[in-house]
Amino acid sequence: MNGNDKIISYLQANKILSLKLDNALTALKTEVSNQINTTGAGLQRALYYMSCFTDEYQDVCQQQKTEDIRFTKGIYHLLQNGNIVCTLLEIYFQDIFKNKTSDQLENIKKMLIAVNVHIAASSLTKAGFALAVASSVAIGMNLSLDMSALAGARTTKAFVGFSLYGIVQKAADSAQRLCFTYPSYYSALYAQELEMMYFLIEPLFERANATEAQWATDSNIADIITRMIR
Repeated sequence: MNGNDKIISYLQANKILSLKLDNALTALKTEVSNQINTTGAGLQRALYYMSCFTDEYQDVCQQQKTEDIRFTKGIYHLLQNGNIVCTLLEIYFQDIFKNKTSDQLENIKKMLIAVNVHIAASSLTKAGFALAVASSVAIGMNLSLDMSALAGARTTKAFVGFSLYGIVQKAADSAQRLCFTYPSYYSALYAQELEMMYFLIEPLFERANATEAQWATDSNIADIITRMIR
């Protein structure tokens, strides 16, 4: 089972894919009454929606509506994409390498080889190297892990207990953290309607300190790539 199949299987088990993609908000509100867990982030999100009936919380309500729609768009791309994890990573490396010269890319590749990390890039164009590194990292990730590991839950039972809105809230919190810590990468994902899918790879980024790459040296970038693969 590949990475996408594992993610889709989890979403199906939690009835997230039962939502109508063309009417996200209405479907999500309907699901809340039947699916929401009475604890944690899901309950908090539902309570915020109840505040939509009061004028002073309209800004929070509108933000959640937008997040619901953006999450559903992300799910659509998940279903259409052959490997959503690789795509998220490729966009990340495209951002890192966008200002690098060919000599710098060659230098990064040599440093990776020196620590026995081999990137199968047929050419050292920025796009080609970004795709090659993303593919290597995606392969290196343990995609056989269950969704609790991908989402960063402490235990399988804890993650299974997340309801539909718990997942949406987790995705929204993750996207907001990325917006603060790595604005350019967030903007690149947002342009592709994928920022709400970042939560799938956030544990990897935290482990590898990947957000530091935006101001890192070539040597630091090589270290980050090595940590991501291993």
